[in-house]
Amino acid sequence: MTAVTATSVDIPTPDGVADAYFTHPDDNAAHPAVLFYMDAFGLRPHLNGMADRLASSGYTVVVPNVFYRHGRTPVVELPEFIDPGQRPEIFEKIGPIMQDLTPERAVRDAGAYLEWLATRPEAANGPIGVTGYCMGAALSLRTAAAHPDRIAAAAGFHGGGLATEAPDSPHLLAEHITAELYFGHADQDHAMPPEQIERLNRALTEAGVRYRAEVYEGAAHGYTQVDTASYDQDAAERHWTELLALFDRTLKSAA
Repeated sequence: MTAVTATSVDIPTPDGVADAYFTHPDDNAAHPAVLFYMDAFGLRPHLNGMADRLASSGYTVVVPNVFYRHGRTPVVELPEFIDPGQRPEIFEKIGPIMQDLTPERAVRDAGAYLEWLATRPEAANGPIGVTGYCMGAALSLRTAAAHPDRIAAAAGFHGGGLATEAPDSPHLLAEHITAELYFGHADQDHAMPPEQIERLNRALTEAGVRYRAEVYEGAAHGYTQVDTASYDQDAAERHWTELLALFDRTLKSAA
């Protein structure tokens, strides 16, 4: 693990300015870039720490506040530790904000994030990786489909709603994806039940996408998030093993 340098940055988008967390190895070199999509709880110390861990493995990472249309971080005030009893009240505030991030807006924003990364000397020229958590898994999938020429790898962990029956469900974009994908689904996740996992797998297989999808047995939705009651250390470490393996073979090998 190498030392990292981190800072808060502002990313211009067609709809405004997204504040973001930016972290990279502290070695004055360019490294493969990764777009890191937050979960619904947003930018906070724990998520920044995850980005730093990824950067310490040799990547230049940006974590945008995808809710920027509703304000700078923190968009919603959160307790230091989120327990199940607090979730209904928190999601009463977050729910409408999530709904406001339409697929069209998300894709528009993704282009802005990628363009911003292309201007950074800390980011190497070449393919980019994407990872997303909770709602961020759908954003990861949409970004891979919208930018097949840029995205070489995309991952999603404890994602929700990836293969619904809605006409704009993320899985319907499979034919546009050229990246290698990895999904670490949570076990018995109401947001991603077995029928959706099967539907996603079928769409990716029929489109000829290179992917691997696994269900982390016993792991709850949100298992990577140490500041919530859903955290599962074993599942979280498994996620790191798979994510770094994906990026190492698709991004570093191309550098």
